[in-house]
Amino acid sequence: MFKVKVAGIGTSIPQSRVHNTEIEQRLGLPPGWIERRTGILSRPIADESVATSDLAVDAGDQALRAAGVQPAEIGLLLLATSTPDHLLPPTAPLVAHRLSLVHAGAIDMAGACSGFLYALAMGSAYAQAIQKPVLIIASNILSRRVDPFDPMTAALFGDGAGAAVLVPDSHPHVLSVHLGADGSSYDSIQVPAGGTREPITAAGIIEGRHFVAIDKGAALFRNASRKMAEAGSQALLQAGLDARDIDCWIPHQANLRLIREAGNILGISAERTITVLDRYGNSSAATIPIALAEALASNRIRPGNLILLTAVGAGMTNAGVVLQW
Repeated sequence: MFKVKVAGIGTSIPQSRVHNTEIEQRLGLPPGWIERRTGILSRPIADESVATSDLAVDAGDQALRAAGVQPAEIGLLLLATSTPDHLLPPTAPLVAHRLSLVHAGAIDMAGACSGFLYALAMGSAYAQAIQKPVLIIASNILSRRVDPFDPMTAALFGDGAGAAVLVPDSHPHVLSVHLGADGSSYDSIQVPAGGTREPITAAGIIEGRHFVAIDKGAALFRNASRKMAEAGSQALLQAGLDARDIDCWIPHQANLRLIREAGNILGISAERTITVLDRYGNSSAATIPIALAEALASNRIRPGNLILLTAVGAGMTNAGVVLQW
């Protein structure tokens, strides 16, 4: 158990939206094709003038205000993102500067869709060890990482950010954490070009190798759902709990079919599952804080409730966290 409390939550959702009909018409897909395969109806898309850091600053500012924590009190900023403003320098120092986190360290975390839970785990440990508040933010603009003519990715991904302030507290929220990774599935979801293995070239750009590519095989779906369920089971085990004890489950909002399959493995019903996928799409690491904020705003989460958070992402990173609100 980490003696840490989630003191405030914030989100930043772009106002512009792209509905399924627009994508289906562009790609020549039959009406309803995207909803049947993903559960998504529309997704927020950032304006061209907006960068990942802009969404992060907005969400972080809201979280700080909700927590009643002054920026100068923050000891560390962890920014979970797969779409930084630049490959170099990291985006977190810029976000920290704009939020006036004058006494904070700041670093990017490339944990893909599990990034927010990785940041929650590491931020909780830091807050407890150093006895200073930590700001964690997940922010992504994935609409700029997808091929608009690839139905597998153009239909899935949206933009958004979510943030949380973690403070040392004798009445903790964070009961347990499990972090995992399965590098044997490293290539299942990737942006092929842009790193040292395959630098970006003109030919690569023409081939679209700077866009997200997803393995379309059934093996990826089965492995991802199993890994997310395993991470949840391990977090429950560490907390001394059973799936039946959980009041609400917030999974990474990847795909409705994946969520249902992982829920079946865990033994958690749809009634106890928080899904906002239909309105927000998949914003990678940002989906869990966005869904958590929605659940709190709609009173789906009440004081004393036990909450399971789970995620799985590229590199087959996976994570599970148990909170008691």
